[in-house]
Amino acid sequence: MSINSIFQFLVPKDKKFFPLFEQAANNLTLLAETLHEAVNAPKNERESYYKKIEELEANIEEITHKTHLELSRNFITPFDREDIHALIKAIDDVADYMHEGGSRMRLYQVEKITKSIRKLTEINLEACKLISKAVHELRDLKNLKSITDACKRINKLESKADSVFDKAVADIFENETDAKNVIKYKEVLSSLETATDKCKGVANVLESIVVKHS
Repeated sequence: MSINSIFQFLVPKDKKFFPLFEQAANNLTLLAETLHEAVNAPKNERESYYKKIEELEANIEEITHKTHLELSRNFITPFDREDIHALIKAIDDVADYMHEGGSRMRLYQVEKITKSIRKLTEINLEACKLISKAVHELRDLKNLKSITDACKRINKLESKADSVFDKAVADIFENETDAKNVIKYKEVLSSLETATDKCKGVANVLESIVVKHS
């Protein structure tokens, strides 16, 4: 048992870090929902969704900043400091790439949303919901199995996203004759697939925390 873990028995329950983690996870899920709604909306209605995605990504950036400030101010933390830093950074990374996917669709004026883009946003939404569920279980660390089960499901979703991405890129190169469209769609798909990779990164941090507390 680490010195930090011993201190946890001697101090009141954390009231700083867990609310920040939960706020970040809630915003992440909302961002994923908004992006999925955007790609399923008529093209003339997508702008409002893109603006909301920007706001949510900025919220997560602010929560990340607040978490780093709390780390600098507090000697006692609910678990290892490096895990707190890694967790909030990993959540922020997911938000960054989902935001990037939306920004590229907006910037490149992608009008036709493909089935693959919709599928990747759907996978990201499912993964983000699992992240949120696992993060909320961190508060008392009593249901470790629930966290590990969520992480396993996130890993499976990441593999599924890889398959969707590979097939989508192959289809683009085979069927798309406009070089500009090839670039547009590949970059959008790449951002969305990377977001799922980053969801796996969150799962890896969560699994590390579980191992240390099991």
